Formats: sequence, C-alpha cells, structure tokens
Amino acid sequence: MSAATYSSANHGSADHGPVYRSTDALADTGVMIVRSLRRSVRDPEAFITALALPVILMLLFVYVFGGAFSAGIHADGPHIAGTASAGYANYVVPGLIVLCAAFGSGTTAVAVATDMSSGIVDRFRSMPIAAWSVLAGQIAASLARNLLATALVIAAGLAVGWHPAGGPLGWLAATGLIVLFITALSWVAACFGLVVGSPEAATGATFILMFIPYLSTAFVPASTMTRVLRPVAANQPFTPLIEAMRGLWMGHTSTGAAVGHEALLAVVYFGAILLLAASLASWLFRHRTVGR
Repeated sequence: MSAATYSSANHGSADHGPVYRSTDALADTGVMIVRSLRRSVRDPEAFITALALPVILMLLFVYVFGGAFSAGIHADGPHIAGTASAGYANYVVPGLIVLCAAFGSGTTAVAVATDMSSGIVDRFRSMPIAAWSVLAGQIAASLARNLLATALVIAAGLAVGWHPAGGPLGWLAATGLIVLFITALSWVAACFGLVVGSPEAATGATFILMFIPYLSTAFVPASTMTRVLRPVAANQPFTPLIEAMRGLWMGHTSTGAAVGHEALLAVVYFGAILLLAASLASWLFRHRTVGR
C-alpha cells in the first residue's frame, strides 16, 4: 500500500478521523483486490481444489451418471441429440457452472470470516482507508476465481461433447447472467462470513448454497422429481437462471419456457438478491467493526 494512499496529510488529522477522497477510495479498493487475489494464490490447496473441481464434476456427471440421467431426460423432457454422454453434456453444463459457483462461495465466506477473526480488520481501521474497500476486495477476488472456474467448466464441457449452438449475442447475454449470479452469491457468502464466528463455521454455513442447485433443473428435469419436490425445483431462483443459460447456448430451454422470460426472471431474482445481500453485508461489517 503506497505511502501516498495512507498519508494523514491527504486523509485528515487523527483528531477528527480520516477523510476520504474518491480517488483514494478507488486506490484502496484496488489494493484490497490485489491482496485478496494474492491470498487465493498463496493457499494452493484451496486454489487447486477450486480449479480441479469443475473438471472432476464434469467427468463424474457425464461419464458416471450421464447414461442414467440422459435416459430420464429423453423420457420426460426434450430429446437432446447425440450419444448418452454427449447429450447429457448439452444439458448439464449450466447446472455445473451454478454448482461450482456455489462451491466457490465457501472460499469467500472463509476469507471474510478470517479477516474478521484474525485482527487484520483492526489494523485496517488504524489506517485511513475506505472501510468498504475490504469487502469490495473480497467480492472482486471471488468474481475472478469463479469466472476462472466457469471457464474450466466450459472447456471441460467442450472436451466431452458439449455443442452450444448460440451466437455471439447469446454468449454475451449468458456471460452477463453468470457475472450477476456470481456477484450476488459472493455477497451472500460475505454475509455468512460476517455472521459466523470462525472460518471453520463459515465453511459449514455455506453448505446450503451447494445443495440448492440439486433442487432445480440443473441435473434432471423437474418432471422426474417427486410430487413434493417438483414445485420447489420449478419455482426457485436457480432454475430460471439455469434455463436461461441453457436457452441462450442451446436455443431452447428444457422446460419449454421462453428464453427471454427465464432470463428476465433470473435478472429480477439475482438483482434483488445482490441488492439485499450487499446492503446487509455492509451493515454487518459496520456493526461488527464499530468500537473495535
């Protein structure tokens, strides 16, 4: 962190507290983003796991479960051309993107919880830096990690026979939905990290995010589920997101719903989640750090 950024002459006197300028706040955020990214790289076990997981899940779902799942899709949903494995790859890629982002949210929650419990926040508070830059750095690092994991899911999907038919606009729209989803989920994970008392508890608290995709159309059509779970899968926020990506890449959704309708629902759902989670995380951060 540069001396200019933290100079008390630039930020105000110690008696009256720091006074931030917009340029200094942006510089603080940039420093925090770099810090969070470096910490990710310096934790090789978690970093390698996050990168290897998408490839392992793709191989597992396509080659181990793909035959059985594909049979169910052909019987109860739209026929997906190709062999059993390749046909299921065309179905499952959006679901794996969502699942890997949910898994990656645990890393974000742990990083935030570590900052809150290790004393580093107290050190930051002794410096004239923008308080919100600490969370902003974590969210930006989470977005970068999950976009890399998404790229690996897409690469693994192409390697096992996924054949997207969407054009450049479809890919651009799908990318926008992915960025919105990852950002919203990262703020939710930050809330978990701020609420729990330790990094270990943060890992457990985010497990629920990993299970939600299974109760959607990520891996099998809702029509194959029990009567109790069918309405849950059809009416939860992850399903329109997955169906929108599926429609943008493959030209149709698995439910028969219009692609534009599903995309709009996904934007509304995760836009609202983003606003609520970011507001709650900011309030929690101020509440946890006041008087420290």
